[in-house]
Amino acid sequence: MSQVLDDQSRVEKSIDAYARSKLTALDPMGLRRSLIETDRTDAIEVMRGGRRLISFCCNDYLSLSHHPDVERAAQDAIEKFGTGAGASRLVTGNYSLLGELEAKLAALKGTEACLVFGCGYLANIGTIPALVGAEDLIVLDELSHACMHAGARLTSARIETFPHNDLSAAHAILKRMRDSHPRCLLLTETIFSMDGDRAPLQALGLLARDFDAWLMTDDAHGLGVVPHENSDADIQMGTLSKGAGSYGGYVCASRAVIDLLINRARSFIYSTGLPPASAAAALEALTIMERDPEMCARPLALARAFTRKLGLPEAQSAIVPVILGDAEHALAASHALEQDGFLVIAIRPPTVPFGTARLRFTFTAGHSEADVARLAAAVAKL
Repeated sequence: MSQVLDDQSRVEKSIDAYARSKLTALDPMGLRRSLIETDRTDAIEVMRGGRRLISFCCNDYLSLSHHPDVERAAQDAIEKFGTGAGASRLVTGNYSLLGELEAKLAALKGTEACLVFGCGYLANIGTIPALVGAEDLIVLDELSHACMHAGARLTSARIETFPHNDLSAAHAILKRMRDSHPRCLLLTETIFSMDGDRAPLQALGLLARDFDAWLMTDDAHGLGVVPHENSDADIQMGTLSKGAGSYGGYVCASRAVIDLLINRARSFIYSTGLPPASAAAALEALTIMERDPEMCARPLALARAFTRKLGLPEAQSAIVPVILGDAEHALAASHALEQDGFLVIAIRPPTVPFGTARLRFTFTAGHSEADVARLAAAVAKL
């Protein structure tokens, strides 16, 4: 027994030493991360370190996570269905709210059907491997979200990336490689999460048709905020944790594709269903989006007011990056803004490429014009 404990202690020390060495290597580059307790007290304000700050880094673009109707819908769902789904949706977790949510999302996206996953990451890493395999080709924008890259790697397919939004490069890859693979999946975000710019969706749709490829889009940061014509996309993926102010992921596509995902997407099959409160909150949020187009237009309008004040390129979405270069510079700028009463997080490698550490500003329907003006003045001082 003593020998077993000694062996276990040596393993633990070895693991600890490995972890400490990896963490220590991050420190000189300003890349070590830690969790900081931050309580969102309402749609735009947070409490951090005993101070009240206005957050300009939250993805709750329409401020719906604190909308009274959304909160009430979540509370009602808990009273009716409980706090959890109980099992995977193929076992006992397919309660009725999920079908209502999927029907609403499919109608919104103009598709035959929809499938709700536990989160957007699960949606991507389950859908991509369900559609293509080792003999196939995946072509994706190099700045596509990490979960698209992860899903692509799970397929064992040939993976080719093209420079960000470079249609000619994507065309060249397809022209050179498409004929040697039975199936091809073309992947892009609609709004790029760290840069805030838009993909050329119509052109990508035409490219996909020309080469008999399937276009899949990730609209995590566009839902409810930036209207998109996604009719050329065969598969439209997104999240419910940003514009909808709730939690979960979804994939909209034809009935046949959705039925295939139900049978082949491992992250769907082997995961517990979305909690009822999250489904009900998202369903109510989608209803509010439909009836309040002015609210939906507000984040982009505020982002453009910010870029005008600072002489930056006009915002294409609710996301505005200010690239500062090295991580320490970005951290110092984030700290300076916190001293002025704003929470704006420094985004550092590996989330973004080395040399492009940045402040990532996000604008929501809950912010006021005065908030944005004060923020712009604080940024100008930097």
